[in-house]
Amino acid sequence: MNMCKTKNIASWTLQLVAAVILAQTLFFKFSGAEESKYIFTMLGVEPWGRVAVGCAELVAVLFLLAPRTVMLGALLSLGLMTGAIGSHLAKLGLVVQEDGGLLFALAVTVFGCSAAILVIRRSQIPLLGHLFVPMHELSCATKGCGH
Repeated sequence: MNMCKTKNIASWTLQLVAAVILAQTLFFKFSGAEESKYIFTMLGVEPWGRVAVGCAELVAVLFLLAPRTVMLGALLSLGLMTGAIGSHLAKLGLVVQEDGGLLFALAVTVFGCSAAILVIRRSQIPLLGHLFVPMHELSCATKGCGH
């Protein structure tokens, strides 16, 4: 398997993992699940903070799944997870309402996936200003896959 195909498969795998986790957690934010309400109450931003973070997570999911906006999705989810991890470390603790650290682990997983996507697709960073470049112009050579 050539390097371009390997990087593409790795990136899409990471994108899907991050998107599924984000989609699951944003569902709980939008549905007003008790754990989500508890977290955002502890942070002093319930309900508007919960809804705003849910909206940002929805945008991150959509960006991660659209080929032209993957880098924006990875950057957005990296920022969101930096906030989530910081909230756990500074205020919430690693375990929230006896979840065994699951929410913290999910945040670290999405953070890691997002960081890895950015590394894999690092040659695309200059293209962020050109999001509407036709897909056929984003060849493997442009993506930097051919080293």
